[in-house]
Amino acid sequence: MDTSESSTTEPDTAAPAAPAPPRRGWRRWAMDTRPLRIPAYRRLWSSTIVTAVGSQLTAVAVPKQIYDITHSSAWVGYASLAGLVPMVVFALWGGAVADTVDRRKLLLVTNSGIAVTSVLFWTQAVTGLDSVVVLMVLLAVQQAFFGLNSPARSASVARLVPAEELPAANALGSTVMQTGLVAGPLLAGALIPVIGLPELYLIDALALCVTVWAVFRLPALPPLGEGPARRAGVREIAAGFRYIAGHKVLLLSFLADIVAMVFGMPRALFPQLAAQTYASYGEGLALGVLFAGIPVGAVLGGLFSGAFSRARRHGWMVIGAVVGWGVAVAGFGLSGNLWLAVAFLAAAGVADMVSMVFRGAILLSAATDEMRGRMQGVFTVVVAGGPRLADVLHGTAGSAFGPRAAVAGGGALVVAVMLGLAAAVPALRRYRI
Repeated sequence: MDTSESSTTEPDTAAPAAPAPPRRGWRRWAMDTRPLRIPAYRRLWSSTIVTAVGSQLTAVAVPKQIYDITHSSAWVGYASLAGLVPMVVFALWGGAVADTVDRRKLLLVTNSGIAVTSVLFWTQAVTGLDSVVVLMVLLAVQQAFFGLNSPARSASVARLVPAEELPAANALGSTVMQTGLVAGPLLAGALIPVIGLPELYLIDALALCVTVWAVFRLPALPPLGEGPARRAGVREIAAGFRYIAGHKVLLLSFLADIVAMVFGMPRALFPQLAAQTYASYGEGLALGVLFAGIPVGAVLGGLFSGAFSRARRHGWMVIGAVVGWGVAVAGFGLSGNLWLAVAFLAAAGVADMVSMVFRGAILLSAATDEMRGRMQGVFTVVVAGGPRLADVLHGTAGSAFGPRAAVAGGGALVVAVMLGLAAAVPALRRYRI
């Protein structure tokens, strides 16, 4: 690991890595499952399989119920904003909390809170309350709990697996989440006509009980070291941002994601492209496959992550993945054929998976344990906020220059800015583990 930008490795609960035999043939390309040999990580990952799909049921049910009540897409958008604001606030605070308390206890409290919120979603639906205000309040509470939960969950991985297996662990987790993004909405669409909206909330609540049980069985994850107890306040949050500013590798890992998502996430233009460019294929079909393209590519990237998860030059992997994302997005913008366009989106999804794996590994390996929660809190905000900023930017550019030009230009801009950052700041290029 590069000594100019990395931190010393603390003793923690991760088991020492046993030498792995070389993998031959097709196994070299298959997902690296070494972290699953560690019981604690296996429990945490297994619970994610259930909740990745369950959470998407609620993610579909809430906007569907709001639209059924109001018949207004504007209210659906307002509800999204109602969930974003508390998620951002509590993710930043939750990162500071995760660095000051036993992360296992924090996960127990927050997962329980999310489960109770899902039960309340079910209660209001089954009683026919039909109140948009209640739905928005519940959504805000749910996202606040998620903001508190996500940094602790992500930061805990570095305490459960050895440093050299962090990319593999991130690939395992990201693949499950991306699979949920594909399977969850499809399952929700199939179940709504059969069982109705209330039961979707109930299924999510039951799935969260599995998560609570898995977290209960984790080892204790208290803060490392014997320093004085800290309080999670504004000062601790500010210290996290100063820490990022003082560590170029961490700063560049965040900037890489911002560049890729803000300039290169074209989802706001999918409806217009489906209605205009790909209308001959059927607007509904075109819209569905456009939205599915990136997640499907990400899942494929995860399934074949053995091809890259053992790489040690993490910085170059991030640079290459972001540049690859930009090239694929530009290719998508230039494609007049729907299936070629979807192929480019799938390639972008593979690049996004590689970027997620190694950016996550850098955040967990380059930061000390006392800062990992705050790093994950900022990471959660960047991941949630970047695509929303992209929606505004691409929507505006698409109206001004046309959707295909806006998409292609955004992809080219990603490539140019990322290569410029890599050339200007060598710390990311040099980072390895």
